[in-house]
Amino acid sequence: MTTTRQPSDTTLPADARLARELLDGLAEAVLTTDGTGRVTLTNATAQQLLPEITIGTDLARCPVAALARAFADDAAQFYAEHHGRRLHGTRRQLAGSRYAWYVRDVTEEHAHTAALRTERARTAFLAQTGSRLGLSLHRDQVLLATTTLAVPYLADLAVALPRPATPTGSPTRWIRYADGEPTAVAGLTPASLTGTVPGVAAALAGEFVEPGPWPDAGPADLATLLPPGFGPGTVLVSPLLSADRSAGALLLIRRVGRPGFDERDVQLAREFAARAGAALTSADLHGEQAHLAQVLQTSLLPPELPTVPGVAIAGGYRAAGDTLRIGGDFYEVFPHPRGALFALGDVCGKGVGAAVLTGRVRQSLRTLRLVEQRPLELIQLLDRALADAPDAARQSQLTTLLLGSIDSGPGGLDIRIAGGGHPAPLLVTADGTVSTVPVGGMPVGALTVARFAETRVHLAPGDLLLAYTDGVTSARGPRDLATFGVARLRAVLASAAGLSPAALVDRVRQAVDEWLAGEAHDDIAMLAVGAPTPG
Repeated sequence: MTTTRQPSDTTLPADARLARELLDGLAEAVLTTDGTGRVTLTNATAQQLLPEITIGTDLARCPVAALARAFADDAAQFYAEHHGRRLHGTRRQLAGSRYAWYVRDVTEEHAHTAALRTERARTAFLAQTGSRLGLSLHRDQVLLATTTLAVPYLADLAVALPRPATPTGSPTRWIRYADGEPTAVAGLTPASLTGTVPGVAAALAGEFVEPGPWPDAGPADLATLLPPGFGPGTVLVSPLLSADRSAGALLLIRRVGRPGFDERDVQLAREFAARAGAALTSADLHGEQAHLAQVLQTSLLPPELPTVPGVAIAGGYRAAGDTLRIGGDFYEVFPHPRGALFALGDVCGKGVGAAVLTGRVRQSLRTLRLVEQRPLELIQLLDRALADAPDAARQSQLTTLLLGSIDSGPGGLDIRIAGGGHPAPLLVTADGTVSTVPVGGMPVGALTVARFAETRVHLAPGDLLLAYTDGVTSARGPRDLATFGVARLRAVLASAAGLSPAALVDRVRQAVDEWLAGEAHDDIAMLAVGAPTPG
């Protein structure tokens, strides 16, 4: 099979009409020049884009300045704004000293590129604001971030007007930041603001409003919202929306001379305000939770121990959580004419759930000890009281407990201890002997039929009794994850013989802290009772 190859120098037909049709059908403008720079040919697109350039026009003096400069500088391309269109021209040398200029209308291409850059900038702005606002958990921090992030990207000045944190009707505290100011400024919102600035009342009600001119108000009305010399032009008011209501209003103000807010600006501003509103709502919720936690902490932390004549007593407490210092371990001391009644317990779990049950147990003890002060009988009453709680069947309320009654006498202290499944207390005699005081019993409030036990112990002058929760012995340090254990606790107590109850508690706590070496731990509670030495 033979293949015939067409020569590359095949002569094209010389058809001037066909050539013209081909040139006029091009989307690019085409200009050809002779060796002196005079135009020798233009196509139909050139006549539309560059009507001033005709055959015979000298490019060095043509009305399109960018093209004239390109010709004078012998440049291979030019960019020009002409009749509201953006043009890009490139030069190609023809035979001899002739040239052809190809000019494209890149207006739409440039617009698409600019729109893409703008969209990328908006996306980056929202990503930055989301990150910054998400890190703020305090009301004022959110308001400060809201105003500083909005300037200058959205406006030249931003004012955040939150709703009051409490429904007291007190004036709200605004925060303002303006481009050029070193820091944000805060103040109290003037009463006339909602009626003077259009859209503020609507934004506080959760409604959207269109941007408009800054109101022509007297200096006494709104001067405090603007820095000295600031010339407001247009203002956009957006609600700081939360899930179900407006958390405030955001005023975005642009100076005179800066273009107003177009539709895309309004959409971006509203999206930003919505994110700021969500962050403000989260901060308010966090503040409410912190306040509730503080109230709960105040009510549930172990109380300051009372002074009991003839009895030396000290307590130590540390919750597992570092932020909410409440948990499931507790102790109580109730003085009575012969000495005191004490309790030390450990509620199943940790955190708020354990703290709620701790409060119930402690409150029940405070009430029941008014009618019964014998330890064994009192722990039985407490067990029935917890079992009769309305939600007892719906949640675990396992509690281990030691209840003790202290009778002070000239020969020391006589103690009766009732046990409810709690670790046995340890007796430290004056000579450093450490022994276990076995008690036994079942956990309180856990079983339909529970059995409890009672034992007696005598503390001679100089002796100490330590009751503790398992957070002490189960503390795990970084060394092979071993627990502190009862053996180490007994060794610490032996070395602390002769110390006061307060010093003994501090010694144990220091030893446990050294063992933990910064590791997490369970709730810890201790109660030390001592018989003072004469004199």
